[in-house]
Amino acid sequence: MRSGFVLAASLQGAIALLSPRGPDAAGQIRLAYHGADGMTVSWNTFEHVKAPSVKWGLSKGKLEHTASSNVSLTYPTSTTYNNHVVISGLKPDTTYYYLPSPLPQGNHTEPYTFRTARAAGDSDAFSVAVVVDLGTMGRLGLTTSAGSSVSQNNILKPGEKNTIDSLASTKSSYDFVWHPGDIAYADYWLKMEIQGVLPNTTIQDGHTVYEAILNDFYDEMAAVTETKPYMVGPGNHEASCDNGGTTDKAKNITYDVSICSPGQTNFTGFKNHFRMPSDVSGGTGNFWYSWDNGMVHFIQLDTETDLGHGFTGPDEIGGTEKEGASPVNATLNAQTTWLEADLASVDRKKTPWVVVAGHRPWYLSKKNATGTICWSCKDVFEPLFIKYNVDLVLTGHAHVYERLAPLANGKIDPNELNNPKAPWYITNGAGGHYDGLDSFDEPKQEYSRFGLDTANATYGWSRLTFHNCSHLTHEFIASNNNSALDTATLFKARPCGSCHGNGNGNWKC
Repeated sequence: MRSGFVLAASLQGAIALLSPRGPDAAGQIRLAYHGADGMTVSWNTFEHVKAPSVKWGLSKGKLEHTASSNVSLTYPTSTTYNNHVVISGLKPDTTYYYLPSPLPQGNHTEPYTFRTARAAGDSDAFSVAVVVDLGTMGRLGLTTSAGSSVSQNNILKPGEKNTIDSLASTKSSYDFVWHPGDIAYADYWLKMEIQGVLPNTTIQDGHTVYEAILNDFYDEMAAVTETKPYMVGPGNHEASCDNGGTTDKAKNITYDVSICSPGQTNFTGFKNHFRMPSDVSGGTGNFWYSWDNGMVHFIQLDTETDLGHGFTGPDEIGGTEKEGASPVNATLNAQTTWLEADLASVDRKKTPWVVVAGHRPWYLSKKNATGTICWSCKDVFEPLFIKYNVDLVLTGHAHVYERLAPLANGKIDPNELNNPKAPWYITNGAGGHYDGLDSFDEPKQEYSRFGLDTANATYGWSRLTFHNCSHLTHEFIASNNNSALDTATLFKARPCGSCHGNGNGNWKC
């Protein structure tokens, strides 16, 4: 289907056409920061593009510059090509107009907008949105019905807003979206078929369902990602098409990664669809990298592979999750070597805040079932967080929200949020997807300070607000009504400078 705004996939025994969603779905456009003066623009087309390009400029009617590349990629079983173009030489904290070409619906004359990252050291307050474990919404994902085994608390009420709705309706309240893993949940296709939610296909044709779920998600997210940078990291649901093993109890069959078609293993879709700024931060692909925005240094880590130090990543061949993925960097201890160098290079006078995200937690009020608790992640990452005074660690994976006390080696910092030395830990895996809320183990851990689980029947995301160099507020935003159900502020005793931008790419101290 080439004439609408959508991508199409055929299912064995049924035809699933992705419903038109208007211009917001055009090409699944997404943005990503690229260094201090760049923005990566990515979008999808039905055919290979020899020279994808982006026209851009400072005014809507004058797109006088053009950036182009030769990057137009696909993979076996994909229905589209992923196009990536980097725009360089941009001013900080500045609004630009842009228009990718070609787009799948043909000629498109209305440009889109993005705003560049704030210059490192700019002390103006700002907020960011963080969402983890966010899947496709609607008929191929989280909706008002589900299989009989799914709790009624885990489905949407008629008319209830979902998390993508919430992010789209609050775009003016944050600079960018950070999604540290579990994107779309396309690997739920077989589980949903077994539960009778999706039409049955053959295993050989399962890839069409997998790709349809991915395309629905990226169409839905375009309402956010065409104007807000979308910074992502790996989760276990990007690793393969089978979620580490799916069981059909009625037929007494357990499937494994061997059923996955070429292109749907080893994080292939994730590698192709995104371009994170690892090339300008010394990291590796979309798996680990860093960037600055104003007074904050942000770090994305990979808890799924490449832990190093003798540990097998949970998603690697031989790992606990049976995803069969390969390491993404052949160098011994590559990720932690990079992490230490990155942390050591942070200028805390310019970026006093350091915030790290990875998919899997190691502090949580949950049992270590299906790899929920990543002890090996704790062993390799926590010593560096403590050594370099990381302020906040964000995770997901468990489909709950839990705000913890600052912790170091399992011990609660006696100062709590009043100038702690230890990192503050927050897990928010309540973004929402098909059947997606879990329950806590009770009583909760001694270090737990607030929590929401399936009993609360509330999906949501995190909003971080950096007020100045000493005060950071975290809010849990309920997706159904955009209200803050939990708010806490971290104080760090350090003197603040005063650097401010004027909104035109200039700033002064």
